[in-house]
Amino acid sequence: MDRYIGMDVHQASCTVAVIGPSGKRLKNHVVDTDATVLVELMKGIAGDKHLCMEEGELSQWLYEVLRPHVKELVVTQMRDRVGNKNDALDAWMLADMLRRQAVPMQVFKTTQYSRPLRDAVTGYEMVTRDMVRAKNRLRAVFRSNGVHVDEHIYDPEERKKKLKLLPPSKAQLGTELGQLLDATMASRDRLESWLHDRVKESIEVRRLQTVPGLGSIRAAQVVAIVVSPERFRTKRQFWSYCGLGIVHRSTNDWERGPQGRWKRTETTQARGLNRNRNPRLKQVFRSAAKTVVDQMPNHPLYKDYERMLEAGTKPNLAQLTLARRIAAATLAIWKHKENYDPAKHRRKDAA
Repeated sequence: MDRYIGMDVHQASCTVAVIGPSGKRLKNHVVDTDATVLVELMKGIAGDKHLCMEEGELSQWLYEVLRPHVKELVVTQMRDRVGNKNDALDAWMLADMLRRQAVPMQVFKTTQYSRPLRDAVTGYEMVTRDMVRAKNRLRAVFRSNGVHVDEHIYDPEERKKKLKLLPPSKAQLGTELGQLLDATMASRDRLESWLHDRVKESIEVRRLQTVPGLGSIRAAQVVAIVVSPERFRTKRQFWSYCGLGIVHRSTNDWERGPQGRWKRTETTQARGLNRNRNPRLKQVFRSAAKTVVDQMPNHPLYKDYERMLEAGTKPNLAQLTLARRIAAATLAIWKHKENYDPAKHRRKDAA
């Protein structure tokens, strides 16, 4: 007998609702957000258990804890809704949507085997953002007092010379921000070393490093986010996930012809990239395309880029095309477990 379970998760408590295959409400529990308590609750529910919960801060941890104890576990990204709302109603709604197979948007979750690489990538990205923020704050202190600085300001010894040009209070502020920057840069170096250690252990990352524009960091980001290339059946699905899918919009597509028959009009379509995407993957592949354009003038992809420019394509659109090709090649070689081959992953009409 199937049991459909909806769970509304909070930091301190979880509301769990259970319904049967006919939609009849069977049980409603409020329990602590504790792994042992939740596992025992799942074991106490008879039948084949199908569990649904919303995406949130605790969803990855709960997925790892509860996945072995249920037949199906679905994590969904819910949209805003109107009407009454409380924990019990949310749990009943999640359970009923799973029963009716009407879950709006499922979120991919991974098991524990991919956690080390994902954590290393997350830590590196977080401290890199903190380092950039600390650099900008330090430079702002000097700029606000008319002192010109360059990249040497990040060196502690050079910074001491520049601090003497500031008023005492500003010099004190610059000293504190400089110490913060030094600590952040040291932390980033340690996290980068940790990430490189994880890269050495990953065959997938080393394979993706053969793709032009993808170094060890970018390849690790792709593997940490995607985890499994089998999630995407076609390259177009992967493009949409990366924010590289082209959206076409039109209206009033049909009109009456001379003999009264309907014919399609040649309406102008507004184009753009899809907005429902993973922003980090979009940045990775756009940056990879920029690397090919700026640093790899002898690569076949750069020759294709020049050919597009000669044909009248705008540079930004040509780089977008390169990013889409790099993403498609990444998915293909990952699925086929092969290294990047320039001859195989070029346009068929390229010279």
